[in-house]
Amino acid sequence: MTKKTGKKRQRSGSNGSWEDALRSFFSSERVWFLTGLIVCFVVMYLGIAMTSFLFTGGADQSVVESMPLSELPADHARVENWAGVRGAYVAETVMNRWFGVPSFFMLFFLGSVGLWLMRVCRMSLLKRFLLCSSMMIWSSVFLSLAFASTVGTSFLYPGGRHGWYLAEMLTRNLGMPGTVLLLLITAILIAVFTSSLVIPFMQRQLVGGWSLMGERWQRSREARRARHEAEAEEKAKRETTPSEPAPTTYNKEADTKPAAAPRREGPSVEDEGYALGEDDEDEIAATPIVPNGRREAETVEAPTIFTVEVPREEEPATPAEVVAELGEYDPRLDLSNYHFPSLDLLKKYDRNDKPIDMEEQSENQKRIKQTLENFGISISSIKATVGPTITLYEVVPAQGVRISKIRNLEDDIALNLSALGIRIIAPMPGKGTIGIEVPNKDPQIVSMQSVISSRKFIESKYDLPVALGRTITNEVFMFDLCKAPHLLMAGATGQGKSVGLNAIITSLLYKKHPAELKLVLVDPKMVEFSIYAEIERHYLAKLPDEEKPIITDFNKVVHTLNSLCKEMDNRYELLTRAHVRNIKDYNEKFINRRLSPDKGHEYMPYIVVIIDEFGDLIMTAGREIEMPIARIAQKARAVGIHMVIATQRPSTNIITGTIKANFPVRVAFRVSSMIDSRTILDSPGANQLIGRGDLLFSQGSDMTRVQCAFVDTPEVEAISEFIGAQPGYPKAHELPEYDPEGEDDGKSVASDLSDRDPLFDEAARLVVSQQQGSTSLIQRKFSIGYNRAGRLMDQLQGAGIVGPYEGSKARQVLIQDIYSLEQKLNTIK
Repeated sequence: MTKKTGKKRQRSGSNGSWEDALRSFFSSERVWFLTGLIVCFVVMYLGIAMTSFLFTGGADQSVVESMPLSELPADHARVENWAGVRGAYVAETVMNRWFGVPSFFMLFFLGSVGLWLMRVCRMSLLKRFLLCSSMMIWSSVFLSLAFASTVGTSFLYPGGRHGWYLAEMLTRNLGMPGTVLLLLITAILIAVFTSSLVIPFMQRQLVGGWSLMGERWQRSREARRARHEAEAEEKAKRETTPSEPAPTTYNKEADTKPAAAPRREGPSVEDEGYALGEDDEDEIAATPIVPNGRREAETVEAPTIFTVEVPREEEPATPAEVVAELGEYDPRLDLSNYHFPSLDLLKKYDRNDKPIDMEEQSENQKRIKQTLENFGISISSIKATVGPTITLYEVVPAQGVRISKIRNLEDDIALNLSALGIRIIAPMPGKGTIGIEVPNKDPQIVSMQSVISSRKFIESKYDLPVALGRTITNEVFMFDLCKAPHLLMAGATGQGKSVGLNAIITSLLYKKHPAELKLVLVDPKMVEFSIYAEIERHYLAKLPDEEKPIITDFNKVVHTLNSLCKEMDNRYELLTRAHVRNIKDYNEKFINRRLSPDKGHEYMPYIVVIIDEFGDLIMTAGREIEMPIARIAQKARAVGIHMVIATQRPSTNIITGTIKANFPVRVAFRVSSMIDSRTILDSPGANQLIGRGDLLFSQGSDMTRVQCAFVDTPEVEAISEFIGAQPGYPKAHELPEYDPEGEDDGKSVASDLSDRDPLFDEAARLVVSQQQGSTSLIQRKFSIGYNRAGRLMDQLQGAGIVGPYEGSKARQVLIQDIYSLEQKLNTIK
């Protein structure tokens, strides 16, 4: 029986290996590339055959249609098609029997599939298929209608038989006008679903056309009214002008007298008794006399058309119009060709191949039950949940048993089980049971590859997802660092802190684009984070003019943390101007183009600060380190700055009350005493862990036991090399420059130039030649400390060579050339 069981296991293992080999073969990138290359070659061949058909289809039609395809090569048939007999037959089928000339859309889609398989370009194949198929069908019907008169007279069906049949059916049911309207509507629908710019364009055209028609109608109406008024005026002139002017007397004295009563109409010479002179005759001849009533009517001028047009200023485009025209802002366009690390870079461990040791589980169950019964505790049931390194036994005690009595039996149960250490959870949260965690005799390795490739991690919508490992129930454990918002990690030496930090960084690198995330790595040991130096131009942030991307110097750590405080204040100023409360709303507004870069706004990446050996920094710098960390931990959550600090000395003088109050999420690896566990977690439990990545994750009142995912140094190196080999930004992300001597806004400058630094002249020449008033530039060029470089900069300010301190910006250089500087130095001497 034992031999048969062994054969069955061996056979199932061989089947599993065959399936794994087949699965790995089809998931290989090489297979995908070759498949896509073959598809592209087939598309090129079909394209040559179909293009040749447009020129040689008439000559080959009789040959192709006279005999079956299988007999063409055997009969040594001669065809003119550039792709041979097979190409001529395929072209005849596709072009005439299917969709005609629009069949080239099919080739376009197949070519897109080939390029997608080769990973040459990224696209949505479903959208491309819908676009190509709809365009092919629509064009087939349109060409059939447009060239309906050529059917039967040419070898080529422009729309294919499909288009011809469909066009005939539409014209019989809808008529030609209805068919044309249907084609127009479908064309508009295809255009609207293809591009987001179509609807705004049509709206602008319709609004412009309607306003143009209104203006033309208004102008024509005004022209008609003016023409009618001119005709009426001309008619009035014709009626009031007599054919023969009547003789009229002229009284010279009347000109000097005031106007009398109105005269009667039609005065005569005989009535008035006046005589005419020669001058009067000329005047009268030049100015005809008309009746008073008609003269008044004539002197009333026709109303003049007077219009005033006030040119309207062009209104600024609304954010919706800008988005419709330019699309949403994509922060990943700066590195559009960036590829995320592949899963092949991580090592895969065969953890699923080991079956559960039922003998071990039943033996532990019996020993737990026997131990409890020896102390007079009866239980009703036991349930075991097997994890990668720990097995949880849920015990349901009988009624009347006190929980404290079971909690005090940890050492006795551990003695009977011969276990390294057990942990009792009494009671289990949300359950009516008591949990007993017992280490497995043969623990399994939780690989980072199995965690990263899990569906939970791939489909997560967290802003900063961190996959830490697996729980006792073998589920992937994840949390969002944005909601943490800061993480405190502690544990004894060699218990897995460095691996935990690498797991956090690896999770972020696999999920976030370089435009969305920046890392500030602080490594006092100088060896833990050095492997991440290759991703400097992609993910790292540092001070300006800093040479090393990984911060190892204690002074640089203080300056970097204070620089992050400045960055935090600058970001809060931008949030205030944008009227938002957090970085997520701000970036959403910026992506929707509701914030203008011309007004100083920019896309904000998340900044994650990771500090290893925090205890060493506290011992060296003390309060200078603690205060900026406390400021960042208290305020920086809303602006996207988060911290992860790790220490191997979880004592109260290292993890102070200020630190603990602002780091609500704690990760505890194995520690040596219960006091250290209470310092980290405010509760015991970390002293009962088994080490090698076994940890307790505490967030609020919830505490979860997790086996940390293992990521080895070669895996991290492979990921860094993969990212570093890709094109990145010109340099690392620069943090605001921090000047400890400029905290009082540049008011305290060294005005006594009699005690100048020996490097004063050389520093002045360096600053003027480089036209950059940077303290770190002086420090780097002359290999001096930051304090001396700051004093030199203050002396340069007192001499009038550089301007005052301006926060994150470099000081302004007030002298433009070396000649003017030499004159300045001579006057100072």
